[in-house]
Amino acid sequence: MNKQVATMALALGLWLGASAAAAADVPNMIVEIYRIAPGQHENFLKLIALYDQASKEAGVAPRQLYVHQDGASWDFLILQPAENTPEQNKAIGAALKCLGAPQGAKFFLEIRRYMTEHTDTFVSGPTTAADWLNKLKP
Repeated sequence: MNKQVATMALALGLWLGASAAAAADVPNMIVEIYRIAPGQHENFLKLIALYDQASKEAGVAPRQLYVHQDGASWDFLILQPAENTPEQNKAIGAALKCLGAPQGAKFFLEIRRYMTEHTDTFVSGPTTAADWLNKLKP
């Protein structure tokens, strides 16, 4: 199994903290994996912390951050719900504006100053093969 995929699966399972058998309707999540440009780790984390602060002010849970400890391949792994409600998005946007955080195209350019590479993967889980196969039944 690909080391990145195994890491994502493990991290997602730990974050959700639920037994696979108990997860009938599992949420859709985004797993983000970042490789940071040399010397830009602190700046990247400061930007993520700013956005987490906006989420907190909007009453939304912050992203779950995993920090590389050993091995190779990635620096940071972030887990977050795939979607917020329209009300949450509006509240986060207002908080970002108050914090003076870049949004839209400015955010796109700002975060890329700190990255060498990144991937976003939409996932659901944890679950079991049997429970997921049950979704195929009419």
